[in-house]
Amino acid sequence: MLRVIKTEREYEDALERVYELMQIDLAQDSPELDELEALALFVENYEARHYPIAPPHPIEAITFRLDQLGMPKSELSKILGGRNRQSEILSGKRKLSLDMIRKLHTTLHIPAESLIADY
Repeated sequence: MLRVIKTEREYEDALERVYELMQIDLAQDSPELDELEALALFVENYEARHYPIAPPHPIEAITFRLDQLGMPKSELSKILGGRNRQSEILSGKRKLSLDMIRKLHTTLHIPAESLIADY
């Protein structure tokens, strides 16, 4: 019987059952697939409440995204408006402005919530 996960023990049991179900080749209309989808939602809800993941530091988010895209840090000067500004941002001497946040979000597709965090 499916129920909302309320305790750590229920969470562990749900993870174990999810693992078991993922080892099976499930048919599209099977009750097991429905169970897996429901358990995944319950697990996700429990984890969001008990193990929240904070957004990364804005500078870490920027450097991580540049690395993902294979772009050198010097590319930031084009987005932020100059090498001095890029250097000040990456060193933490200058905070991101709203305009910079918008440009980084639009150009590099960095989530805005990662860029607006206080630092």
